[in-house]
Parts: sequence; structure tokens; C-alpha cells
Amino acid sequence: MDRFDLVVLGAGPGGYVAAIRAAQLGKRVALVDKNETLGGTCLNIGCIPSKALLESSEHFASARSGLAEHGVRCAEVALDLAAMMARKTAIVAQLTTGVAGLMKKNKVTVLQGTGELLAADRVRVSGASGNVEVQADAVLLATGSAPVSLPELPFDGTRVISSTEALSLEAVPGSLLVVGAGAVGLELGQVWQRLGSKVTVVELLPQIVPFADRQIARTLDRALKAQGMTIRTHTRVSAATVGTDGVEVTLLGPKQSTETASFDTVLVAVGRRPYHEGLGLDRVGVTLDEQGRVAVNEGLQTSVPGVFAIGDLTRGPMLAHRAEEEGVAVAERMAGLPGKVNHTIMPGVVYTTPELAQVGLTEEQARQDKLDYKLGRFSFRANGRALAAGQVDGLVKILAERSTDRVVGVHILGPHASELIAEVVLAMEFSASAEDIARTIHAHPTLAEAVKEAALAVDGRAIHS
Repeated sequence: MDRFDLVVLGAGPGGYVAAIRAAQLGKRVALVDKNETLGGTCLNIGCIPSKALLESSEHFASARSGLAEHGVRCAEVALDLAAMMARKTAIVAQLTTGVAGLMKKNKVTVLQGTGELLAADRVRVSGASGNVEVQADAVLLATGSAPVSLPELPFDGTRVISSTEALSLEAVPGSLLVVGAGAVGLELGQVWQRLGSKVTVVELLPQIVPFADRQIARTLDRALKAQGMTIRTHTRVSAATVGTDGVEVTLLGPKQSTETASFDTVLVAVGRRPYHEGLGLDRVGVTLDEQGRVAVNEGLQTSVPGVFAIGDLTRGPMLAHRAEEEGVAVAERMAGLPGKVNHTIMPGVVYTTPELAQVGLTEEQARQDKLDYKLGRFSFRANGRALAAGQVDGLVKILAERSTDRVVGVHILGPHASELIAEVVLAMEFSASAEDIARTIHAHPTLAEAVKEAALAVDGRAIHS
């Protein structure tokens, strides 16, 4: 029986990154995954294909209606959905092949099959070619998550779909109902709305992107509605009937008002749940919390010594980059290094247009914590680069502790917010003040100047507003 220093169950971003880092540190590592291609949900049916479709659909929408103001006129614009999907598939294949190459480069043993804990130090891998048992000094659980279904709308893969099917539709739905206004629902809703579908989004809570700062969420809500998306908050699906031609749903809205409507397709995007079926957690005594997540301590160790868990399996935002950082932390702890993750400054992004990116406290959380804070805002409408690009929706919002000027939260809605957020995450990692950001020289003209101006605005000294 082969023996490894670390056996990783799950080859998503958290798992494969942990495997690489452990191998770099001289550990003998096995990576177990049931799929033929590595990369997990993120690379195969999540982050990467969705961003490919967002990019392609934005080009299509721009060619149809956004280029004329730039003096570019297109006589005829046609959608080749098959070509768009082929491009997406090629990008996924390139990246998953790259991950396989990284495993070879770092001498990580890849075992295809379903991993199951037989003991804290023993794993059985069941695959097409039979069962293999391996010994492990440590085991890392990194099997990620799966879409949550609704009792009223069980997935059938055709009319009622999850994000997986929404990435590979063979035709543009005439009408699409998106249930859930989080990142997945809004991103995929925008893809199909750009390509010609009539999209309605319903959200049970009072605002879209419920985790976001209220002002930022409201601004994004207005922008998406201006693009043609119908959004209804305080609304849920109370009943549904799936037919051969579509889905008839009953929507329960504010003040218990009801409405019946029909849609060609329904995308259920109400969240994801930890995926740990078949791992043998009960057998070895791994404890789950009240929400079915694997309970871990600050060192990401489960209730069983030598068994660790990261990413979507555990408490916290379900983000690929969180899983990556936690995977690195586990690998480094095994090698005697500190291996820490600063979860208080974990950025989150919604890749709609405009993009939403945030880190730290929202204004609502700051008030709830009774934090005495200062606030600076700056609109992209006053930013030269944003005007030149024709992307002026949104703003930068910075919260700083009044007594120390330390930045405690940053919220960006606007062009390339996903890239701009890195500057302030770095600043917060070093406990920077708003003045530190304000006094940092930013090239002109750039979108990043909006961050500098918002930092200046914290003390009421923005130059361009």
C-alpha cells in the first residue's frame, strides 16, 4: 500500500493548490478526484466558463448597441452560440490541461476516482479500474459544494436548471426566470439577457447581492434594470408546474401578493451546499456543524487529528480564492510554517457589468458594530478613464475608523472593480490608513484614481468632486 505525507480529496482550486504547495515543501502528495479533468467546479463548470461567457456576451451586446457612440457601426450582428460555447470549452480545456501539467511538474500523484476515509490515516479510492487504498500522514478534504435545489423547483436539467446547465444551453431561452440574486444568478442572468433572453430575477431578501453594502447593491440594481433586466425583491416562488413548453410559476411578492407567470427556463441559483457525501466522515468521527459544514479550528483541522478541511466544505464565503489560501495554509502548517489566512480581508466579486467588488465591513455592519467611522465616496462619472471607456456607472466607497483613519471596508461598483479591489486588500493587509491610499501616486488617467479620490473624500478633500 502506497504511503503519502498528504492525500487531498478534491482537485478544485483549494485541493490542487494545496497539493502543489505541499509538493514544493518536499511532501509526497496524492490528489484524488472523481472527474476525468482536474480543476473542480471552478475550472470546469463554474468560475472560468461563466467568465468566458460573460466576456463573449458583453462583446455581442456591445457590437449590437454599444459601438455606435464610438463611431463604429456594424451593419449586421448575428449570434453564433455554438461558436461562443466552443470558445468557452476551449478555455476550460486549456486550463484543466494546465493543472494536469502542474501535477506532473510537481510530482503529485493523481488518482482518479471517489475518495473515502476508511480511517484517519487511510483512504480508499474507487474508480473505473477498481479500488486502491493508500496510507496518509494527513488528509485534506477539499470536495467543494453543489447547487441547492428548491422543493418547489427540483432540478430536471432541462426546464429547471442549475448553474451547470446554464453554462451550456444550446439555444437562448425566450424567457428566463432566475431565482436568487446573488453572484451566480446575476452573472448568468446577464449573460442570457445580453444574448436576447427576457430575464426576470426574483430575490427573497430586500436587496440583490444580499451580502453587499446597501448603497452599492441599490446602485447595481438600477444599472441592471436600465440594461433591461427585470428584478423583483421580497419575492419567492411559492409553486411551480413544469410542462413540455416551459414552467408556470406562482410568485409570492411583498404583502403576500401573488402572480402567475410562465417562463421557458428557470435557473435556480439560491446558493450552494457543502458536498461531502460518500467521504466516510461518520466512520472516522468528523464533526459537522448545524448547517452541515465540516467544523474546523483556526488551523483548519477537523475534530479528527490529521484530517483537515478547507473551502466550501467549511464555514465562510464560498470563494475559490478562499479555498486556495486555506489550502496553502494547511500545506505550510504541515511543514512547520505559520500558514495563516486573514479571513477579515477576503475580497468578494460579482462579475456583472458594472462589476461589484468589496472587502471588509459594509456600512451597515459598521453601524451594527457601533464603529465610529468616516466615509469617502467617488463616482466613476467624474473619472476621466471611465468616461473615455463609456463605463461610468458606479462608485468607490471607503470606510475608515475615525480615531485611527485605518481602512475597515472598501466597496467598488464599476469597470474592472475585480482588479481595482486588490490595491485596497493589500492596503488593509498592512493596516493602511485612508491617507496612505490618498497620498499614493496613481497614474493618470486610470480607473484606480477613483480609489485615490474616494480615500481623499474620507477627509473631505477629494479633488475632482
